[in-house]
Amino acid sequence: MDANLLDKRNEALDVNSRVGQQANLAITTRGSDWYFTVCAIMTVSSLGVMGWALTKPRRNRLFHYISAGLLFVAAISYFSMGANLGQTPIQAEFVRSSSQVRSAGTREIFYVRYIDWFVTTPLLLLDLLLTAGLPWPTILIAILADWIMVVCGLVGALIETRYKWGYFVFGCVAFLYVAYALVWDGRQHASVLGGSIKRTYNMCGVLLIFIWFLYPIAWGVSEGGNVIHPDSEAIFYGILDIIAKPVFTFLLLWGHRNIDPSALGLNIREPGAAPAGPVEKQHHSGDHGHLGGNTAADAQNGRHDGATNGHHAAHAANGATTAAV
Repeated sequence: MDANLLDKRNEALDVNSRVGQQANLAITTRGSDWYFTVCAIMTVSSLGVMGWALTKPRRNRLFHYISAGLLFVAAISYFSMGANLGQTPIQAEFVRSSSQVRSAGTREIFYVRYIDWFVTTPLLLLDLLLTAGLPWPTILIAILADWIMVVCGLVGALIETRYKWGYFVFGCVAFLYVAYALVWDGRQHASVLGGSIKRTYNMCGVLLIFIWFLYPIAWGVSEGGNVIHPDSEAIFYGILDIIAKPVFTFLLLWGHRNIDPSALGLNIREPGAAPAGPVEKQHHSGDHGHLGGNTAADAQNGRHDGATNGHHAAHAANGATTAAV
C-alpha cells in the first residue's frame, strides 16, 4: 500500500498528458520530481528575500525586490515544467544510438524556460550592473543583448533543421557582448568605487559569468544536439539555475548589507520624506528673482523721482534769480 501511495504521489504527467501534443522523448516522473524540487527552492528563496527586505529601510530594498521578483518568476516556470506544461514536441535533428535518446523522433522543448529567462536574466544583469554603478545607457544595451541571446536560443530550439545552429551562433555573439559589459565596463566602474562595492561585484560577477558560460553547453547537448535525455537536461539546467539565481542572489544581497544605495548613484527617498535639495533651491531662486525684479523697479522709480525733483529744484532756482534781478 505504501508503494502504491509513493507511485501516485506525482501524477502531473498523467493528468496533463492530454494537454497539447506529447513528444516521443519527454521527461519521466523523475524529471518532474526534480522540476518540482527546484520550484520549491525558488519559492522559498523568493519568500526569504522578501522577508529579508522587510528588515531593511525602504530606500535599501531595491535589490531585494528585484531578486525576489526574478526568483518568483523562476518558481512559476519550474512549476510549469514539473507539470509538463509549457512544452511542445519538435522533430530531433540528430537521432542517437544511445539508449537514453533512442526513442527520439520528437523531443520535448520547454518554451516556458525561455519565457523565464527573458524576464529573469535581465533582472540578474540589473542587480549586478547597478551594483557597479554603471550608467543607464550601458545597462540598457547589455539587457538588449541579453534579450537577443534568449530569443535566439528559443528560435533555435524550435527549429528542426541544422539552421538552428545559426541562431545558436547569433545567441553566442550576443552573450559575448554581455560578458564584455560585465568583465570590462562593470569591473572598471566597481573598481573606481572600491571597498564593499568592488568586492561584491567581483565575487558575484565571476560567479555569474562562469555559470552563464555553461548554458550554451547545456543547450548544445539537449535541445540542440539531442545528446542527453530530458531528465538529464532537467538536472543540468536546474543546477545551473539554482546557482545563477538563489545562490547568486543571497551572495549579492549579503554584499549589499554594507553598501549605501546613494554610493551607487541611486538616490531613493523614504516614503513621505521631504524632496531633495534642488527643488527647494529652485523655489528660493524664483523668490529671489521676484524680489530682484521689485528692487529693480523700485530703483527705476527712485531714479525717476530723483530726476523730477531735480528738475523742480532747478526751476525754482531760476525763478529766484529772476526776482532778484
